[in-house]
Formats: sequence, structure tokens, C-alpha cells
Amino acid sequence: MSQRTRAQERADEIDISPTKLLADIEQLKGELAEASAKADEYLAGLQRERAEFANYRRRTSEEREAMLGLAGEDLIRKVLALADDFDLAIDSRPAAIANDPWVEGVAAIDRKLRALLESEGVRQIDASPGRPFDPREHEAIANVPGSGRREGEIVEEVRRGYRLRDRVVRPALVAVAADGGDGADRGDGGGPQDPPDAPRTN
Repeated sequence: MSQRTRAQERADEIDISPTKLLADIEQLKGELAEASAKADEYLAGLQRERAEFANYRRRTSEEREAMLGLAGEDLIRKVLALADDFDLAIDSRPAAIANDPWVEGVAAIDRKLRALLESEGVRQIDASPGRPFDPREHEAIANVPGSGRREGEIVEEVRRGYRLRDRVVRPALVAVAADGGDGADRGDGGGPQDPPDAPRTN
């Protein structure tokens, strides 16, 4: 009986039949597909995490800007209240001291304050008489019948309003014309009139 080498014995143990080879190939294909699916899953998870992190950074940046904007608006409102005080002081100055150097100094400070506000993007809202009332920019505090203006037009600006770039930080307080036209058919016109305490109807 011939002696067989260990290498020959191991070679005999290996099944190299076509059926076995095809089965091995199919098994490898399945393992490769499974590994590829897991790799795709891991990649998708990594991409989601990156997207979530990018969204988180964007949200935190937007929230920070919003907080800074709110803080800036709050400061602007306080400065506008100071500007109102200057307006009141200048408008109510006695005629006897209208040209006093102290009054001129107050007016100069007021102009510098206005220039500072404008440099920060603050603009006055147009609430001039005759302009249509806009609830986005104006706040009506009185309805004025018989003003000679059409209903819904501004009769008087009571307090200035301002924008900070594209946002209204304080609406203008206005008196608005009510219906009743220019009052031509009221008072001396001899037509029917509502009693003083009767509610006005549209």
C-alpha cells in the first residue's frame, strides 16, 4: 500500500465539483449582498446624523440671531421712548425761550439721536394725514367723524411709529377718519341727526 502525503489527503478532502462550486458562489453572493446592505444602512445612518447635526447647527444659529434681534429690538424701543421725551420737550418749549442756546442744544442732541437710530436701520413709519390706515404699521386710537377725509384715512399722527429694517418695532398711533364724510349733511344741514348718546351705525 502506497504512502499518501498529507497534501494529497487534504486535496482529496476538497470538493471541487461544479455543483459545490456553484453553491459556494451563491453563498458568497448572499454574504456580499448582506454586507453591502449593512454598509448602505450604516452609510444612510451616518448621512442622517450629519444632516441632523447640520440642522441643529442651523437652528441654534437662527435661535441665537433671533435672541440677539429681540434684545436689539428691546433696546431700540427704550431709545425710542427717550426720543419721544425729546419730541415732547421740543414741541412744548415756551416761545419766549425758543431761541435759547439750551433749547438749541436739546434739539442738537435730538438730531444726533435720530441719526444714530437711522444708522442702526430704524426708519420712521409714514403716518401723515390723508394716508390710508394700514393695520400692519398703524394703531388706531380714535375714530374721527366729520374730519373732511374719507373713511379709513389718517386724520392725525398721535405718536410716531418705527421700523427696524423689515420689522415694525412700534406702530404709529393715529386717529382715523370715520364714516360721515366731510360733515356737509350734519349740523347746519337740517337733516336728521343721531342723538348725542345714540350709537353710530354704518
